[in-house]
Amino acid sequence: MTGTLPTNVGVVGLGVISGQYLSTLADAAGIRIAAVADLDVARAQAAAANLPGCRALSTDELLADDGIHTVLNLTIPAAHAEVALAAIAHGKDVYGEKPLAATFADAERVMDAATAAGVRVGGAPDTVLGTGVQTARAAIDDGRIGQPVSASAMWISAGHESWHPQPDFYYREGGGPLLDMGPYYVTSLVQLLGPVTAVSGAGSRSRDERVIGSGPRAGERVAVEVDTHLSGILHHASGAISTVTMSFDGVRSTAEPIEVHGVDGSLVVPDPNGFAGDVRLHERGGEWQTLEPWAGYVDAGRGIGLVDLARAAAPGADGRASGAMALHVLEIMTALTASAASGIREPLRTTVERPALVPLTPATTWRSL
Repeated sequence: MTGTLPTNVGVVGLGVISGQYLSTLADAAGIRIAAVADLDVARAQAAAANLPGCRALSTDELLADDGIHTVLNLTIPAAHAEVALAAIAHGKDVYGEKPLAATFADAERVMDAATAAGVRVGGAPDTVLGTGVQTARAAIDDGRIGQPVSASAMWISAGHESWHPQPDFYYREGGGPLLDMGPYYVTSLVQLLGPVTAVSGAGSRSRDERVIGSGPRAGERVAVEVDTHLSGILHHASGAISTVTMSFDGVRSTAEPIEVHGVDGSLVVPDPNGFAGDVRLHERGGEWQTLEPWAGYVDAGRGIGLVDLARAAAPGADGRASGAMALHVLEIMTALTASAASGIREPLRTTVERPALVPLTPATTWRSL
């Protein structure tokens, strides 16, 4: 595939997050949801019934279908690499939920296979393409805070088991607060400040079991196999230093989701788990001001990264939510985990270019291109 429209998309995995993707893609001109697949056949049939011209297939049938150009991989993290590699083996582009794979080694296999096959890979989170992070990026690029020096990112929660009926994967390899929520924050930091060269981390877990709080399995205990509180320091190639804290072991925080500080000003960046929100700027000698949206896809939803990938003009162009970005972010997070275990600063092997800024693009425009 080269980004030529129309693009027929096959969706594998129809869990909680899938509805947001289906809504975004169904509204985007030139993208057609041609097939869906899920281990729960009835769920796939129900989803297909609500999408004109969509078929409910098995995963094997969907991957082998020559009419499918791009596979949207919404399976659980442990299956991300397996599904992606199978799609690539069938010559299809792949766009996946975060993280790119449950392990960095598997993610490298996915990217190597895609390069060998001449297909493209994209990956969540694409929230960074909305007006929130993109407006903050535009302010930094415009010199509004001077030379960026530091940033902080924080997300605190008591864990997803209180509301998620099947929370097991959050507490297994490929899960935990860092790999679950960290991609939103770490991808934002790379968008804002550029790639990372080394990390130092520390981690802990408050308990060895979690109790499911809702759904048919309420009261059932889930084993905790990963750290549930991670803190880290990211050394950016630009010279800036970021601090990150992701936790399933707290309750709530009043800290801003992301702050960026430069020699001439500071920015407050809205929740990167969403696409919009107020960007606030304090320039030296001034007062806090709220910036009007200046860049980014307006009213975007999950799946806008796949839209961006499909519309990348040049053959081989990977879009702004690229596999290279997802790979670099995953290495940052897995290196933080390794550093937390060893107590040793971890250098990184990958890097990535900051993608082009998204011009301020109204919803009517990105839906109709």
